[in-house]
Amino acid sequence: MTTTTWPGSIGFIGLGAMGGAVAQRLSSAWKLKVFDLSPAAVEAIGKFGAVACASPAEAMAGAAVVFSCLPTPELVEAFWTENGKHLGDGAIAVDLSTIDPATSRRVATLIERQAGAKFVACTMGKTPAMAREGKIPVFVGGDAAAVEKLRPVLAVMANAVFDMGSVEGATMFKLISNLIGMTNLAVLAEGHLLAQAAGIDPATYMEALRTTGGWSVQADIRLKWMMERDFAPRFAVDLAAKDLRLSVNAAAQWGIPTPVAAAGLSVFSLAHAAGLGAKDAAAIVEPLTPKVKV
Repeated sequence: MTTTTWPGSIGFIGLGAMGGAVAQRLSSAWKLKVFDLSPAAVEAIGKFGAVACASPAEAMAGAAVVFSCLPTPELVEAFWTENGKHLGDGAIAVDLSTIDPATSRRVATLIERQAGAKFVACTMGKTPAMAREGKIPVFVGGDAAAVEKLRPVLAVMANAVFDMGSVEGATMFKLISNLIGMTNLAVLAEGHLLAQAAGIDPATYMEALRTTGGWSVQADIRLKWMMERDFAPRFAVDLAAKDLRLSVNAAAQWGIPTPVAAAGLSVFSLAHAAGLGAKDAAAIVEPLTPKVKV
């Protein structure tokens, strides 16, 4: 897939698991100039034709669209505070990171005031493997004209685009999705351990649960991993905890009680304290597992 249509060239900052997958997908359609602190991540994307850059400024130079995909709100705000000035006139800054609404709004205001560019928040669902195939949903919000102009790019990177109306809507929706998913995962772990204690055959338990309202996307993805103690990192405990923390904090600022999500957050905090922060989120079952059979 190649195209010579707008935007011509794209700058891309942050080539982690999801960012790298999206960059790989976009590199099939446009010239990509990329920057990451990890030389290995840059080299991996370079194999798909992306141009490695020595600095964010170099990656952003002349780009009509510049993506950022960074792990924390603090890094996103620090990056754009330092580098927003490198955006060209009329450029669109697109942040793919999972961050809180207040940070996203501050970044949008900074970019539009400092650089005269436009800002769009674009959060994502599903997995890096799906992102490489363009089979992810994206949740966008920001300047309406900028969102509309981005449609050709969004059509390559995603198979479903939802306009959430504002940067706050786009960032909060992703947090809501993870709040529901990860809180569900916490209770899924408890159910698994109860079934285990009752001596239910694991295969029978999974097959039976699938027929009930207790089944979920997280069960579909992670229940088998829990049973097999397969905690290879896909979506890490610490990333899930970060997203839950942002969700609960945003809810508190808006006066929305989230007692169940707060309890879910405590489970992920427990897993972090047990040294499992880099493991897959399914690892929350470990510190919940009784060490002595009663």
